[in-house]
Amino acid sequence: MSQSSPKIVVLDGYTLNPGDLSWADLEAIGPCTIHGHTPSDQIEARSKDADILLTNKTPLAAGVLQKCPNLRYIGVLATGYNVVDTQAAKQKGIPVTNIPGYGSDSVAQHTMALLLELARGVGQHSESVRSGEWSNQVHFCYWKTPQWELTGKTIGIVGRGAIGQAVARLAEAFGMKVRFITRQGGEAEKKEIFAQADVLSLHCPLTPETENLINAESLGWMKKGAFLLNTSRGPLLDESAVAGALRAGTLAGVAVDVLRREPPSPDNPLLSAPNCLITPHLAWATKEARQRLMDIAVQNIKNFLAGSPENVVNL
Repeated sequence: MSQSSPKIVVLDGYTLNPGDLSWADLEAIGPCTIHGHTPSDQIEARSKDADILLTNKTPLAAGVLQKCPNLRYIGVLATGYNVVDTQAAKQKGIPVTNIPGYGSDSVAQHTMALLLELARGVGQHSESVRSGEWSNQVHFCYWKTPQWELTGKTIGIVGRGAIGQAVARLAEAFGMKVRFITRQGGEAEKKEIFAQADVLSLHCPLTPETENLINAESLGWMKKGAFLLNTSRGPLLDESAVAGALRAGTLAGVAVDVLRREPPSPDNPLLSAPNCLITPHLAWATKEARQRLMDIAVQNIKNFLAGSPENVVNL
């Protein structure tokens, strides 16, 4: 591979840059082919001649990597990198890099936006006013949902990484008490915090240990009437169990930005559950965060070409 002009292929660049950012810094490195989205039946054809492959959610399995004789580098345009068979890449001597830390503030702020919507129902009340309900009221005010003050409430945060800590800072600014749940804590500590938390917010990676972390059993540990937030990974939740807890009233509300399958199937149980807010995996997507992601992705490639790769997750 020529270090001055590697062939770069972006398999799914639309979510990073739907048109409000520039690819110029990436294109300055070498000739680029940028696909907005790559269907599964075109992954191999679009990847096979690349020196450098960039992917966000397009999977790169071992079989695809075997058909890419020139491939020397894979960059994941996200923090999570489970879409790449990192072991197969390692066996071929291909470094896989990710983008850590770019969206911590954006995700934390979205988490608090979800919590505030559960607590105060701003959007719901605005829509009711626009539909004429306030104009037809006898009283000067009304509310359609219980109004819930954050001050003095306890938030249990699962994961003490950059996002978890950013959420903690924002929660403390609202006067909330923060308890962290980490992998070092034992089950007794986890049960204690689950039972104390008025709000439980998930900010941990998806691993075999954390898949279905919130299930029928752990929901039973939670305080009745608590809120549950997930802006991390969809499979952290047993979605059927969570929907059941909402219908039973043991959870007062749930707000998620991620689902087990994305886009969701129409029969996802959370879509029809009461008191459930769902946003379409956009917590990371502020323009500022996406620009940081773009900048880090470009710098990762430059570092690799200079012989000093950074943010490598498989070597």
